[in-house]
Amino acid sequence: MFRKTKMRRAIGEGLLIYLAALGLALVPIGFWPPVVFPVVLILRTALFILPPVWAAARVVSTRREKMSRRFWRLGPTMAVLAALLGALVALFIGETLDPFGVQHSAPDIARLGLLGGHATLGFGAFALGVAQNLGILLVYYTIAVVCTRLANGGFMRFTMPAGNGRVTL
Repeated sequence: MFRKTKMRRAIGEGLLIYLAALGLALVPIGFWPPVVFPVVLILRTALFILPPVWAAARVVSTRREKMSRRFWRLGPTMAVLAALLGALVALFIGETLDPFGVQHSAPDIARLGLLGGHATLGFGAFALGVAQNLGILLVYYTIAVVCTRLANGGFMRFTMPAGNGRVTL
């Protein structure tokens, strides 16, 4: 019942979860009461980890299908879209906070050479930040999708010995 989604919808759901994580990361640390802040950090981490696992688990697959080309493409596709989404959020809303970092008040598009002084952001620095985020997301999303798909039906399946008395493990 849970796995009744097409690939596009699963990617969209995963990106919505990633967008919720970005939105939670935009809230300043001082907003949260000290008692609630550890729970917020755990929720935020879970929301950043969940999108590829959610998308890979939601897609309808054939009975024997574990890792087809479409699942090998799912991780990198979601990583590229999530990196673009993160870049758009940074450009037009503001940078997401590091867990204990400082958020710049202006969106990055205003900081790309328009502001003077220490708050100015070079285009190269912005592109490097987006490229670093893309690299991390590519590695994690690919590994998460592969592990989720393999764990769906068991990690390995062996048929042995080769003969009339075959046994599947």
